[in-house]
Amino acid sequence: MEKRQPSFPFLCLLVSGGNSQIILVKDYFHMELIGQTIDDAAGEAFDKAAKIMGLPYPGGPIIDKLAKIGNTNAFSFAKPRIPDLNFSFSGLKTSILYFLRDNLAKDNSFIEKNKADLCASIQKTIIDILVEKTEKAIKETGIKTLALAGGVSANSGLREAMRQLSERQNLELHIPQLSYTTDNAAMIAMAGYFKYKQNLFANLNAVPYSTGAKI
Repeated sequence: MEKRQPSFPFLCLLVSGGNSQIILVKDYFHMELIGQTIDDAAGEAFDKAAKIMGLPYPGGPIIDKLAKIGNTNAFSFAKPRIPDLNFSFSGLKTSILYFLRDNLAKDNSFIEKNKADLCASIQKTIIDILVEKTEKAIKETGIKTLALAGGVSANSGLREAMRQLSERQNLELHIPQLSYTTDNAAMIAMAGYFKYKQNLFANLNAVPYSTGAKI
């Protein structure tokens, strides 16, 4: 299998249970956060939607599986209008909650009858939000190389949407193999490798910091 790596600079859409970010990667040690969620992460939105529907945790993979046999246009949910390149998913979660509450009041088996269509519609909404902001980032920066990363990069719908975006915008696209989408050990090892090459070592007095606070 061909092993490729993106050339600098490139854009990275990082989507996981804890993060949803658009990052301008200038080199291994210089990255600029140009967009991020102001509340819930995309992966959290998947899991919370699944929980509302009574699906087991983690809900993301289950929604992805059921979405494959559902109608993506069966139901519509609110898409928040957030300025710049930032995301928001809390409003979507509320929209799903109220939608299900209202329909369950009419038919207590509504979720069971429409589970696949609900999953497909919810997944499409989340993906649409991610794609719209990513496409906006591409147009604003003019960068034509895009990488997808994070646990949600395993989602089949998102992977396909990124492929369609790359064709539409003539991008060089980098999507990790499924075996690497949740491999934090590989991520830490790679970061350590490049720090080692630059002779960047830490002693036992080093103070840890949250990755959300500094890039």
